Amino acid sequence: MSDPTDTPTPDNHLPVTEAAALRAAELIKFHAARLPDAPGVYRMYGEDGECLYVGKARSLKKRVIQYAQGRFHTNRIATMVDLTRSMEFASTRTETDALLLEINLIKQLKPRFNVLLRDDKSFPEIVIRRDHAAPQLRKHRGAHTIKGDYFGPFASAGAVNRTLNTLQKAFLIRSCSDSVYDSRTRPCMLHQIRRCAAPCTGLIAADDYALLVDEAEAFLRGKSRAVMARMSEQMQAASDDMEFELAARLRDRIRALASVAQETTVNPETLEEADVFALHAEGGQACVQVFFFRAGQNWGNRAYFPRIDKSDTDAEVMGAFIGQFYDDKPIPKLILVSHAPFEIELLEEAFSMKGGRKVEIAKPQRGEKRGLVDEALTNAREALGRRMAEGSAQAKLLAGVAEAFKLDGPPERIEVYDNSHIMGTNAVGGMIVAGPEGFQKNQYRKFNIKGTDLTPGDDFGMMKEVLRRRFSRLVKEEEAGGDVSAPRPDLVLLDGGAGQLSVALEIMADLGVDDIPVVGVAKGPDRDAGLERFFLPGAAAPFMLEPRSPILYYLQRLRDEAHRFAIGTHRAKRSKEMVKNPLDEIEGVGPGRKKALLHAFGSARGVSRASVEDLMKVAGVNEPLARRVFDFFRK
Repeated sequence: MSDPTDTPTPDNHLPVTEAAALRAAELIKFHAARLPDAPGVYRMYGEDGECLYVGKARSLKKRVIQYAQGRFHTNRIATMVDLTRSMEFASTRTETDALLLEINLIKQLKPRFNVLLRDDKSFPEIVIRRDHAAPQLRKHRGAHTIKGDYFGPFASAGAVNRTLNTLQKAFLIRSCSDSVYDSRTRPCMLHQIRRCAAPCTGLIAADDYALLVDEAEAFLRGKSRAVMARMSEQMQAASDDMEFELAARLRDRIRALASVAQETTVNPETLEEADVFALHAEGGQACVQVFFFRAGQNWGNRAYFPRIDKSDTDAEVMGAFIGQFYDDKPIPKLILVSHAPFEIELLEEAFSMKGGRKVEIAKPQRGEKRGLVDEALTNAREALGRRMAEGSAQAKLLAGVAEAFKLDGPPERIEVYDNSHIMGTNAVGGMIVAGPEGFQKNQYRKFNIKGTDLTPGDDFGMMKEVLRRRFSRLVKEEEAGGDVSAPRPDLVLLDGGAGQLSVALEIMADLGVDDIPVVGVAKGPDRDAGLERFFLPGAAAPFMLEPRSPILYYLQRLRDEAHRFAIGTHRAKRSKEMVKNPLDEIEGVGPGRKKALLHAFGSARGVSRASVEDLMKVAGVNEPLARRVFDFFRK
């Protein structure tokens, strides 16, 4: 398979001077004449370097020449061809390789004319870590870099947390970090409330703890009935031996496991592992509902709203969506769909190659599997209906905001800023983004206040720093002419009154972005919601909106979200500072030596009391480092 980072060879390039002289179809004909009759991926770029489209082909030459000849073009494709100013190509060994490369490039470049999966966050999983004498049960997100057994995906962090809570009750497996585990001298609170067997202090033998871990793994692999049956036998035996306290503990563990089965709905009887995709499209919008089934249980569902065009067929949308969905996620053995995806055999071949096992994509016609797809399709239809209704209401709100603040039109991107600190410590700034589709959380930004000349608690100075950093970066990116990480906003809202507004206008004038509308939102007397005053540049006095105005409620939601985000960021920073270990500040003490020192002396305080000779007895600590640690604690 070709490397996804393949770059076009010089033969695939048109000289820049000639490219400027050619347009659209002529340019495409020029390229097609020099392309091989072989599989590959092509990219079409517009005037400003924007990637318009990424496509794959069994034959690059035949596929690209179709664009110049106008074959099978919809109005959308005709527009795309007309906007094309340059093209790039990458050859691959097989069409399957081309498909995988196409998926990778679409997710990376986000082309304007491709079907696009807009929310591609990784899903949370549960992992049983196997790289420690006492395995740990924890939530995980991202690449499988930890040695252990992974179970998932779960549709949300909430679903993982509920399952972890249940597993802790049922199997008493530790969830603490290794550093906490190594420093314990007596059982923690989790042991007291019967959520951990306390292997850290030897209250359970290593073999007995390993048995608990094996039972948890068996349960997560779908052998819940066997696990519960064994527990039931143990409970009965304990009761017969008049060990009623042990029997009661086993009873509670069985109840916890039973609750998992009760919480999940639509649990199939004949399906161990599968993902279910159902598509409903209407009015140029689409919803894909995804259900996850693992270990014979429903582990949740999530709705996606990919970017599509009215001319895209259901098969094309389903094929593009599934391909992008599994670009960075584990692939199950069975994928059930409501609409057979375009080039289904090619997708199956690509997924089998990537997953290292046979993968089947099926559109069931009857039975339990058809029932699961129908259930997902109902959810997709209802979710799209809600989104379309919300979108209509959102459009009215944005039109109202434009009228209230005298904007040229409804804003597509609103940025809201707020700061958070305690007496000037751990100061952070927060930026949230909202638009026609609601809050755009992948665009949120946090700013650690770095200014050393700021007076603690100087809100104006903090706002200056945040805005200068945000908009100076915007100006640099726009001048460079490349991709802009955060586009120019249509409206900036500040949590503050005339003073904050004045600071913002000064900074934005200095940076040459004073054409962006800025509004200050000041809380009412006694910070009462509904009595907010709005400050506009050049206005003689602030104004208020009607107390029950939907526009006011919407602006309150924006301000409250900015406040929530800034407060949350501040608390996370403060918590990190509170648990910071003094050893982190010593040059030469990395994670390995830090762990060895803590294991040898129990805590940082124990390390601080140690002599140079004692420090040198720790593995990996030589005399210069021991002297450095010793001197650090005696400054």
